[in-house]
Amino acid sequence: MKMTKEMSPAAYEFEGKLPLSQAIPLGLQHVLAMFVGNLTPILIITNACAALSDGGDFASMQVSLLQNAMLVAGIVTLVQLFAIGPIGGKVPIIMGTSSGFIGVFQSVVSTMGGGVLAYGAIMGASILGGLFEGVLGFFLKPLRKFFPSVVTGTVVLSIGLSLISVGINSFGGGSGVKDFGSMENLLLALFVLVVILVLKHGTKGFTSSSSILLGIIAGYIAAFIMGLVLPHTGVTPDGVEYTKSWVLDWSKVAEASWFAIPSIVPVKIVFDLRAILPVMVMFIVTAVETVGDISGVMEGGVGREATDKELSGGVICDGIGSSFAAIFGVLPNTSFSQNVGLVAMTKIVNRFALATGAIFLILCGLIPKLGALVSIMPQSVLGGAAVMMFSSIVVSGIQLIMKGPMTPRNLTIVSVSLGVGYGMGANMGILSQAPQFISLIFGGSGIVPAALFAIVLNILLPKEKEEKA
Repeated sequence: MKMTKEMSPAAYEFEGKLPLSQAIPLGLQHVLAMFVGNLTPILIITNACAALSDGGDFASMQVSLLQNAMLVAGIVTLVQLFAIGPIGGKVPIIMGTSSGFIGVFQSVVSTMGGGVLAYGAIMGASILGGLFEGVLGFFLKPLRKFFPSVVTGTVVLSIGLSLISVGINSFGGGSGVKDFGSMENLLLALFVLVVILVLKHGTKGFTSSSSILLGIIAGYIAAFIMGLVLPHTGVTPDGVEYTKSWVLDWSKVAEASWFAIPSIVPVKIVFDLRAILPVMVMFIVTAVETVGDISGVMEGGVGREATDKELSGGVICDGIGSSFAAIFGVLPNTSFSQNVGLVAMTKIVNRFALATGAIFLILCGLIPKLGALVSIMPQSVLGGAAVMMFSSIVVSGIQLIMKGPMTPRNLTIVSVSLGVGYGMGANMGILSQAPQFISLIFGGSGIVPAALFAIVLNILLPKEKEEKA
């Protein structure tokens, strides 16, 4: 009798019929990979709004918004997987709250003085921006000539590069924690990574394909054991006691309710040009990023280029999904790059498997206790898996770039876009004396300027004649 259950070949086919017993853990893998990243942008922006104004009870509102974020991500993912008319590309993409907007939204909050007004203006700008991106999706076919593999590959590569630092921060325990980089955090993350590598390359079938999920579960167990044998608290150099970041806070699970109905329009929607203009520009870049994500997941997971219909439907879903999210007070929902890396690494593209993950997200939105169980995962556990997944996105970007000939023209596009574009966006200090509009567009994310540089250079640089042998 075989000890390892063989993975069904359907797991590697988008429309394959996969047993529920295999689909559930494969879908849960995707949820665990994106769970924290799906909620973090809302925490960052609501905290920024609260910090600048004492108007509005953001502490109680956050709970409702986080619940809505999980519900919306699940619904929009199902639309992307199965499509409703032209909305949805029928591609193996997980949708979630975009972190790419954080820089722009923080600038909007600062400009408008924070509070409920600023958050409402962000929602209004997201509704209009999402509709605008949806319209762009309908015209993507004639615009696709502006997105050859060298452009989309550069965007995917910049996405991967931007996420590596996120993965390493999680590896150390998470940004801002008192024990960041502690031996406990590093060893816990390293343990998860080793378990994943052993299962991925030392076993076959189901355990190999589910290596990320099994590694994270092993990390949960290791954190629990650490909690039994190691002290829960530490003391900072200035004498302040704190709880160590790898400790599992079961009280969150105990206090969470079993069922809650999501609230619609939890914040009054405001339409203000100070928010609308910079957010509109960001939605253009998001469309390019989504093209890159879909190209990356089709190249890395399916082994072929994405079709015009898949790209168009994916971008339309990106836009309409973001407008839909704003109605629930949630930041824009776009293709989640973290999960692109997971698909590229595991090659699991089965729609049913991804749909079970989306349904789990919806349940998390309706059953807060279930969401709380996932939310207590130590960041270092996620980091052990994230560093490998995010690096896979970099590799997918390189593969896309290499689809075309590496001519001097293409080398220039890639090198300038990454060197100047990504470098400038990833180091905001260089833009400290630039006009605010420039800082709004380029600051905070290397993805935005890298994408714009790649598009502009692809248009301006003369095409090269084929070299004669």
